Amino acid sequence: MKNIFYLLLLVLTFTSCNEYQKALKSEDAATKYKVGETLYDAGKFSKANRLFEQAIPQYRGKPQAERLMYLNADASYQMEDFYVAGYHYERFISAYPKSSKKEEALFKAAKSYYQLSPVYSKDQEDTYKALEKLQEYINVYPESTNASEINALVKVLSFKLEKKAFETAKQYNRISDFKASISSVDNFIIDFPGSSLREEALYLKFDSAYKLATKSIEYKKKARLEATITNYNSFKRGYATSEFLEEATVKYEDALKQLEKYNTKS
Repeated sequence: MKNIFYLLLLVLTFTSCNEYQKALKSEDAATKYKVGETLYDAGKFSKANRLFEQAIPQYRGKPQAERLMYLNADASYQMEDFYVAGYHYERFISAYPKSSKKEEALFKAAKSYYQLSPVYSKDQEDTYKALEKLQEYINVYPESTNASEINALVKVLSFKLEKKAFETAKQYNRISDFKASISSVDNFIIDFPGSSLREEALYLKFDSAYKLATKSIEYKKKARLEATITNYNSFKRGYATSEFLEEATVKYEDALKQLEKYNTKS
């Protein structure tokens, strides 16, 4: 029985491949569509995709084109070819704005762009685009059952942008460009006021202010030490139990001692 089963499987596989090859070479768009749909249903998305791509131009303006374009986009999505999938979903939505598949297409287009978003250390152009597409979906379907998933994806992407902005400020501190670090933290706080990284960012600003002051030329030192004290007080007010407070206090006390010399002179 086992041998018969494998023999039947082999025959079916051969027949399927044979049908695919015939459809691929055929000039008949209907054959390509029919075989492509069968392959799509069987989960053979790459082969289905090739047939759909060949059939689409011949179906333009016909009723079957709507389903064909959707299946073509979805085959790319199932193959995890997200760049192509996003592009084809958007073409589908543009061509058929009243389609019953519009919501699903918009949802999967947004998720395709989400998948293209890189790690935070790389250029975030695709992240911004993904956020735009996710927001577009929520705007059109605010009561959708997919809303909670969309919000979760937005949260992940937003944190990438926060992390990149924060790490940029941190890098400036690391390479001793303290003025750029302070400016970057200020921008970070404005752009991401509710960030979970706010505490560390404010400590980073204080640390950069302290290092800028202690490494400054003499005539700039007093004003910069005073700015360090101000930054410490702001940080302590906001995060009195911070894990960074002990280290910050050591630097703060050193800044006070250095500042005292200038106050004594005056």
